[in-house]
Amino acid sequence: MTILIVSLGLFVLLLAVWLLKVFSPKINFFASGLDQKFSLAEISVLWKLANIIDMEDPETIFVSPTSLEKCISNLIEKSRRDGTEGSAETQNFLGKLYKFRTKLELAAENKRGLESSRALSPGQRLRLILKGSGVFASRIVNNGRELIISIPIQDGRIKIPAEQWADKEVSVYLWRKGDAGYVFDSKVLSAGVFWGQNVLYLSHSENLLRAQKRKSIRTECHIPAQLYIIKEVVTDFAQVETAPGFKCFLEDISSDGAMVRIGGKGISNIQIKLQFELENSLIMMYCLVRSVEFNAASNQSRLHLECLHIEPAMRNTILSYVYNVLPEDQKNAEMALSQLEDEDKKENQKAGGEQGKNDANSSDANKGSSGSESFSVEIPTAIDPDFTAKTASEAVVDPLSPIVDIENKSQL
Repeated sequence: MTILIVSLGLFVLLLAVWLLKVFSPKINFFASGLDQKFSLAEISVLWKLANIIDMEDPETIFVSPTSLEKCISNLIEKSRRDGTEGSAETQNFLGKLYKFRTKLELAAENKRGLESSRALSPGQRLRLILKGSGVFASRIVNNGRELIISIPIQDGRIKIPAEQWADKEVSVYLWRKGDAGYVFDSKVLSAGVFWGQNVLYLSHSENLLRAQKRKSIRTECHIPAQLYIIKEVVTDFAQVETAPGFKCFLEDISSDGAMVRIGGKGISNIQIKLQFELENSLIMMYCLVRSVEFNAASNQSRLHLECLHIEPAMRNTILSYVYNVLPEDQKNAEMALSQLEDEDKKENQKAGGEQGKNDANSSDANKGSSGSESFSVEIPTAIDPDFTAKTASEAVVDPLSPIVDIENKSQL
């Protein structure tokens, strides 16, 4: 009897070990999914998708952006085959996956941040805060034993002479393109002249802190769009505009905002609607103009937009574009078109050397006129009440519609 009990106990133990070994990956997968706030039904779908694409370690979905993208791509393909792509359930699930994808991306970026001011490059734009005196604009002239910057200006002019900056404690802010905002404390060591330019010498810092972590991932683009000024309370967010609006170009885009280039001088703190096509889908984004960069030389503005409303399916289309999460057939089509475009450019360069040279000069000129170096940041101002009474018909529409001057009612 004792032998039977021992044998039965051993059998149960071996069975438990076997079951644990067989089902351990699935148990760990579901545990990881629950830790990331996914429901059991959603985790079950992810498990099936991971098995469909023969993922060696399905649990990497919760730590690897690449693995997650493969599952998203497969989910899009499957929903298209089943005819459920447009359903609220599918779009909500996609939205949740994209949100988690953003979380993984930002977590990776947080590990790659700047730590020392010694890593900053000449030309980097800076904002200095001097306690009791406000915000000053400057840029890095050179980076060596000290950080050498141009004399800080306020409202376009030098308000504090160079020699009066010596021994001042300042907070230095900067925005690193494609990364985030940073801040560090420094001391003005002295004033002097560097390469014939009046400058300040600042102490370095090994303690750069992120001042503005991004909530979304942006990507550069060049997409034509129509911009409409919102003058009334919007009741139908799905209404498609058929009349022409202000012509503009999207220069970067994310699920929660964009930057557009438009003719004339832009205006801050107004609500607008953007309408454009992306991946053969119509996108309507309702935004607030947070800030404006005006380039007087080219008479164009860059508008920094914060998204106030966008439909979930349209948001997912933008996220798909940003992360380039496309079904395999679309990826192949994109790759083919890209290769054809590259070959066409090479042939054109061989056929017309002089023309290619002119094109390069033209491209350089455009960079010079529209680059960030020649733009000045405009502080957001209150909305002019007269502005809402104007109509878009007062503006010239082609090629880039200029924003109309409020006071003079003329084109800037």
